[in-house]
Amino acid sequence: MNLEQKMEKLKEYLKDKKVLIGFSGGADSTLLAKIANDVCKETLAITIDNGVLPPDCIGNAKEITSKIGIPHEVIKEDFLENEAFKSNQPNRCFICKSIMYSKLQDAAEKRGFDIIADGTNISDLLEDRPGIMVNYEKNIVSPLVYAGFTADDVRKTLEKLDISYSKSTTCFATRISRYNEITPKKINRISYAESLIKNIVGDPVRVRDDNDIARIEVGNIDKLLNKGTLNHLNSELKAVGFKRVALDISGYGEPEKELVIYTPCKDEKNKIMFETELPYGIDIKNTCAELEGLGSPKCSEEMGIAMLETGGRNITIFRTGKIVARRVIDKEDAEELLTEILPSIRRQSI
Repeated sequence: MNLEQKMEKLKEYLKDKKVLIGFSGGADSTLLAKIANDVCKETLAITIDNGVLPPDCIGNAKEITSKIGIPHEVIKEDFLENEAFKSNQPNRCFICKSIMYSKLQDAAEKRGFDIIADGTNISDLLEDRPGIMVNYEKNIVSPLVYAGFTADDVRKTLEKLDISYSKSTTCFATRISRYNEITPKKINRISYAESLIKNIVGDPVRVRDDNDIARIEVGNIDKLLNKGTLNHLNSELKAVGFKRVALDISGYGEPEKELVIYTPCKDEKNKIMFETELPYGIDIKNTCAELEGLGSPKCSEEMGIAMLETGGRNITIFRTGKIVARRVIDKEDAEELLTEILPSIRRQSI
């Protein structure tokens, strides 16, 4: 599907529904809120202030929803009072999403909304995001996934519509390395460090707290490559409790992962083959059950494999996270197949 077709599919899905949106102000929830406000019967955007968000996050969310024209509310909840969240185990994001979406469920039930929606897109399903499992447990829908929007699709659409969004919405807890307790002291020093650096280089900025080492990631690294600036940052960050300060020369973020990669195949009958590798294990049993909505899958839990033929194409899903598409026409065809399959994949429990 091209971008226009995806947009029509998104509008058709949302049309005339009463939709409550989990709103961060980032690109995904901003696009979702804009389209929902245009076509839904009733909409409400809710931002959960969890106590560990960047300082401008709530203000940006209010400004963006005001420009869009969608009703907006903020629910405050101090996540640092939750011991399971504070302990920062690998399931921290799952705990976070569970708390947030329970609040959204309460609000939706009281006000009679048909569905609760979030801004998850297709690209998110290629990443290690255990919080997505909460969507399935609590019946939170992801219209951008349904319509096939990738992260790049979202950005291009917002640019075309001339709609601004916040580039910094992830909570400070994501900056702290796993198994290290999340404390007010760590949150405050990360907040201070990011504000300090942002005044020098602008967005985006991330300061990772890796066992008391400040690891700096920025989009514009050139502005930091000055001895005086680096000495200043080193002094300031150590003064607030970091033991060492490091600059990640690869910069902020990573290139968006391609949906599929071409792989030469020796089998002449199936010589067109594409594959992708998910960064998490797959629950074959539950994935197989979901795939039944698309056809008649053949699955073996013992072998750790699920196979499905659809539209003359064949896709094989392995417990390890590897997905192989065969008998596809080209890369675009393989991407469309994966976009169709990804919403049915269920990751293994943490």
